[in-house]
Amino acid sequence: MEHSVEAQVIDSRHLKLKKPIKIAPGSTVMITIEEPAEAIAEDQEWYLLSSQSLEEAYGEAEPDYSLDRIKIPNPEYQP
Repeated sequence: MEHSVEAQVIDSRHLKLKKPIKIAPGSTVMITIEEPAEAIAEDQEWYLLSSQSLEEAYGEAEPDYSLDRIKIPNPEYQP
């Protein structure tokens, strides 16, 4: 049997369920922690900003540099 129930964290060992569940006392259950939707949305905004910044730094408009512009060559570099 699998279903979701929202709960409030009381402390590091206790949860308060938003609605009762039909399960025998002493039963073992598996708890899955999900991030709140607001946190997920904020993470997605940061990922988008990071992606856009990387694209600006290394995008198609990045100029090609000739080998004569290298001041100290990397001896381990293999084209």
